[in-house]
Amino acid sequence: MHSFSNIVYVSLRSFDLQMERRCSMAKHPLIILTGPTSVGKTALSINLAKAVNGEIISADSMQVYRYMNIGTAKITPDEKQGVPHYLIDEFDPDEDFNVVKFQSFAKKYINDIYNRGKIPILVGGTGFYIQAVLYDIDFTNNDTDNEYRNELEQLAKEKGNLYLHEQLEQIDPASAEAIHPNNIKRVIRALEYYKLTGEKISEHNEEQKKKTSPYNYCYFVLNKDRAKLYQGIEKRVDQMVQNGLLDEVKGLAARGYTRDLVSMQGLGYKEILSYLDGEYSLDEALAILKKETRHYAKRQITWFKREKDVIWINKDEFENDDDILTYMLKQLEKKHIT
Repeated sequence: MHSFSNIVYVSLRSFDLQMERRCSMAKHPLIILTGPTSVGKTALSINLAKAVNGEIISADSMQVYRYMNIGTAKITPDEKQGVPHYLIDEFDPDEDFNVVKFQSFAKKYINDIYNRGKIPILVGGTGFYIQAVLYDIDFTNNDTDNEYRNELEQLAKEKGNLYLHEQLEQIDPASAEAIHPNNIKRVIRALEYYKLTGEKISEHNEEQKKKTSPYNYCYFVLNKDRAKLYQGIEKRVDQMVQNGLLDEVKGLAARGYTRDLVSMQGLGYKEILSYLDGEYSLDEALAILKKETRHYAKRQITWFKREKDVIWINKDEFENDDDILTYMLKQLEKKHIT
């Protein structure tokens, strides 16, 4: 016979599970599919969207720009297979785009998708963008110090991006690890935040992550063997060159988009611009691009490992994308998302 305490425990546990299910069902659903660059998110995301009646919001900091197609491995109209996509080709390369804008636009599109009775799917590899939406991070209290910002911008011009990045590493190593030296706007923002508040921006972001997400979400991270991932990166860069990356960068330069723009500091663009300016041979520029892309993939994986409630999907453990999709749908069912 069960003891009275055991019966009470089972009853309470059953009640907790029911309440947990009701709470999750009361929240709107959100699916996230991310992972390092070149891991194979695009094709899988289309099959997923079709399976759950979903629409896709790009969580990629570069695909938002027009005219930048080859270097960003942007999804083509044919590849979309009729699945609606948002935050792709919405800004010109000289327009300011950042995490605050991304969050604002993404939340608008998420609500629009809900109103159509569909499920929003965030797809892309920019972890901070995903985090900003998932936990509804509050950026409104981040004041600015224009004088100090101008001073830092001048320092970057005089001493280079790496100099400022080293300053950040001294006061906030976690942010320095997460932010690439060439992402000068984020480096400056982190330094500015520290000066204004005395708090590390990485600690602020960690505190924001502790917030309860307003969504009933399923967060998938696609990954594969590191050696295979790096091989895929090498092949992708070679394919980009064959597809016309050099002409794409020349075309952007001809439109007046200069290398000091955040968009033109993206992987594939700054390296080819350096080649076009005579700083490197083409072989040297491509070798640097491959190395920097490998480093970027490694940083992405490190970021996602820090995230909570993540479902890792190792592609090497599945025969094909169909098997991966079947597994994902089972996880979504457990979360009462489908």
